[in-house]
Amino acid sequence: MNKKKRTEPLTGEALLNKVKQLDHLSKEEKARECGYYTTTKNGVERVNMMKFLNALIEAEGIQLDGKSYSNGRGGRSASYRITVQSNGNLLIGSAYTKQMNLKPGDEFEISLGRKHIRLKQLDLEEGMEDEDMDE
Repeated sequence: MNKKKRTEPLTGEALLNKVKQLDHLSKEEKARECGYYTTTKNGVERVNMMKFLNALIEAEGIQLDGKSYSNGRGGRSASYRITVQSNGNLLIGSAYTKQMNLKPGDEFEISLGRKHIRLKQLDLEEGMEDEDMDE
């Protein structure tokens, strides 16, 4: 394995051109050459085939889910399903927060039902009224 300086993975036209140049390599080697790998703490390279293949699909302009992204970038789309993680946490991904135009620092009130969790966004005006009352 040759030591290379880690760069951002190729995308778009650059990715398509590089893959054509590397026609003689295996798909794993192509993914590695295009920057779709990570190096573990122990120095082992791991190829991320899923990200590589998704980037190829996006570079070709194919939309498998029929949805278009207004910012032109790919990424995961919201599945509207989450799973409790092994540490007991529920993670709500950025696909949902972006769709709702949420910003860092936005606050919510959590109410629990028998089998549901409801989030109510706290308004900035509500918070400002509380501050005015304290003065």
